[in-house]
Amino acid sequence: MFDSPIEWLIVVAVILLLFGSTKKIPEFARNLGKATGEFKRGQMELENEIKKAMNPAPAAADANKAIDYTEIARNLGIDPANKTHEQLTKEIAEKLKLNDQ
Repeated sequence: MFDSPIEWLIVVAVILLLFGSTKKIPEFARNLGKATGEFKRGQMELENEIKKAMNPAPAAADANKAIDYTEIARNLGIDPANKTHEQLTKEIAEKLKLNDQ
């Protein structure tokens, strides 16, 4: 019976006219528009969060590791200047082995 959205819109408009005043129709339409916009924003935010969880940025992870190893090297008294990530990890491992003995 009511297959298209236009038919539903007509039914809603008739009900509003019967049970409410004509001043409430624009208010109802505004509220419906705000609710639809809020729903779409929430849906987009959820989709973005899912995408971020599924595809973490590898460059950011590598940068964080380099910062962490640099800080660890400084705390252990190792000069991290002009050293690669691999060199820092080797020196940190050697320093930790010496401290364990």
